Amino acid sequence: MDYSIKGNDILVHENDFDLDDTLDCGQAFRWKKIDYDYDCTYEGYFINDYLRISQTKKGEFIFHDTDENTFISKWLDYFDFNTDYSELKRQFSEDETLSKACKFASGIRLLKQDSWECLVSFIISQNNNIPRIKGIIDRLCDHYGGEFPAPQQLAKETPDSLAYLRSGFRAKYIADAANRTAEGTTDLAAIAKMPIDEARTELKKILGVGPKVAECVLLFGMYRTEAFPIDVWIKRVLAEYYPDGFPSFAARDAGIAQQYLFHYIRNLK
Repeated sequence: MDYSIKGNDILVHENDFDLDDTLDCGQAFRWKKIDYDYDCTYEGYFINDYLRISQTKKGEFIFHDTDENTFISKWLDYFDFNTDYSELKRQFSEDETLSKACKFASGIRLLKQDSWECLVSFIISQNNNIPRIKGIIDRLCDHYGGEFPAPQQLAKETPDSLAYLRSGFRAKYIADAANRTAEGTTDLAAIAKMPIDEARTELKKILGVGPKVAECVLLFGMYRTEAFPIDVWIKRVLAEYYPDGFPSFAARDAGIAQQYLFHYIRNLK
């Protein structure tokens, strides 16, 4: 990844990146595609830090109104620019199906999200579709002045007071996650450093957090790339292409491999 400064913008050159592949693949829910001066522009947030980013036809990425310090301290890590995705895809391509998936959506990158925001987002995602998930999160942020609430703020809510979210059964799960995190019963920073099986167990102590949500939080909110979320699409992939098990050579970064497979099979079928 190379970058340069042009006025108030940061210009990034990165071959293994595509905004649609990365920001609209179901790993984060606070990004929206907007009309702007470029063919592809998104605006969104990492916690409460706003960004407008564009992709040009030449494959250049424009971080609008971003200074170098902010780019290096926040967005460089958030978009995982220090990871060599070309090498990851080369390794994954030892497998025929993964090779096809990597070529189909070659611009996917894993976003390094905040663990708390990720936890709440994937609690909301249960038995839900992406537009509705985004709507619930928008209503939550609007209620708190446009910002994603901290655990201590959200812990003051009850399932009844969260009725404005129109999140249904998920309200009690959100309230429990907020209370546990605010009081320290659930320590997300400590969980992120635990052996993976211990981390899974701790996350599943939160009301409503099952195996899939726990894996999503580990992968997207804690950058545990060995985590492997399994939904209906990935179940189909495993049944059809990997009846004898997922390739062991990809186990260390199975979560990143899963992103390519998820996007591939969802669009292929």
